[in-house]
Amino acid sequence: MSDFTITNTVDADLPDPFVGKHLIDGQWISGSETFERVSPSHGAVVSISAMGSETDTELAIATARKVFNRGSWSRLSGKQRATIILKVADLIDANIERIAVQETLESGKPIAQSRAEVGGASDLWRYAAYLARTSHGDSHNSLGKDMLGIVVKEPIGVVSIITPWNFPFWILSQKLPFALAAGCTVVVKPSEVTPSSTVMLGELLVQAGIPPGVCNIVLGYGQPVGSLLTEHKDVDMVSFTGSTAVGKLISNACSNTLKKVALELGGKNPQVIFPDADLESAADAVTFGAYFNAGQCCNSSSRILVHEDIAEQFIQRVIALSKLVRFGDPMNPDTQVGAIVTADHARKIHAHVQAATADGARLELGGKIFSVPRLGKQFYQPTILTGVTPNMEIAREEVFGPVLSVLTFQTLDEAIAMVNDSDFGLSAGVWSDNIHTCLEFSRGVQAGTVWTNTWMDGYPELAFGGVKQSGQGREIGHYGYEEFLEVKSVLMRVGRSGAPWVQKRA
Repeated sequence: MSDFTITNTVDADLPDPFVGKHLIDGQWISGSETFERVSPSHGAVVSISAMGSETDTELAIATARKVFNRGSWSRLSGKQRATIILKVADLIDANIERIAVQETLESGKPIAQSRAEVGGASDLWRYAAYLARTSHGDSHNSLGKDMLGIVVKEPIGVVSIITPWNFPFWILSQKLPFALAAGCTVVVKPSEVTPSSTVMLGELLVQAGIPPGVCNIVLGYGQPVGSLLTEHKDVDMVSFTGSTAVGKLISNACSNTLKKVALELGGKNPQVIFPDADLESAADAVTFGAYFNAGQCCNSSSRILVHEDIAEQFIQRVIALSKLVRFGDPMNPDTQVGAIVTADHARKIHAHVQAATADGARLELGGKIFSVPRLGKQFYQPTILTGVTPNMEIAREEVFGPVLSVLTFQTLDEAIAMVNDSDFGLSAGVWSDNIHTCLEFSRGVQAGTVWTNTWMDGYPELAFGGVKQSGQGREIGHYGYEEFLEVKSVLMRVGRSGAPWVQKRA
């Protein structure tokens, strides 16, 4: 590892293992069984969580159904819901460090990134509160002198929210506050790998004064918790973030009850670099996009398309930057890339790299599992593969690790065709000082988000989601909020001027 930058391992005092319980109808429930999470970076047990059963899940769903039907949340004014949601945002800000430390220990991501994730999430809650107060339908006063039409928006009902391990607090905050703002009741199942920050958020919801049963949390595994949350007839909608393979299973399970499904799934996201780009900024963005959260990110820019005229010099620039990225102890504030979430996942990443070299790709950097002093062997080197062609598996499948695949192109049309030659369509980026190139690229590529001369910026006002096998539906923004609403048309006759259908006879 002499070619790479490794941060020092710090002497951090780890907190006692967090004890996570289910939250059902406002009560914290321990359950009869538990499961443990061992930190991928520190090798210590960092959480002990209640193991959800079929009974726990059924109770949570029944509670959410009862509370929704009762209207103790769904029929509150937008102002009343917004007031509680804003209190949650303030409580998040007051608890950033506690939540961030626990997330780092469970996920292996750097503490600086966990702090940014938790701290930034409060803005999502504040924007959702704004939407709760400003949501409205339409009126139609052009239907004739005796008719008035009104379109109203109502909460869809009971929502199952199933979240992944890579950004557990942020992704939950892309869903939960918007569902609550709409007036829905929810049952949340976090990943069994990173359950604790969800429970901590549940504590803040209770503290903020949310009525019992509006937000329920069941910890555990896909069987039986996740399965029941997707199949149950009393669930009106499922919002899921995770792999495309699991998303397909969820979509199939929901088809039996025809419930609404919102899916944010995988990606094979390209950044395309033209010769007239700011190459220094582009190289930095490519490095960030490849290694942020150790590449364990649906928006990871795991493939880049570089114009042939600049390919060699640009690749060397990225290699040089990659060697400066600070890998190591996630509890060190200077660390930029921490541990891989599980040893099994590290082996899967390595298998992808080995398969790529067997297919003819050239390993320019990295390509190995490595150890950090005093922390163990659950880290993966920053890896760059060149000579990649569009038909190779490494160019088409989501690796979910710090692995960058480099392809080349000659024309804008060729670049757009290469970007679109994918099962995925989550995000894409283009680097050029020519606004016409950027606009043509943005209009031509099939992706839910297109970044021009930047990468992975996001705001609560702008919707997020994918096309093709990257998912369906949208999160955040008013489009994400409206995912949790149903539209109802109300037609009203004004006065008694309508002619009777059945005429009386004398």
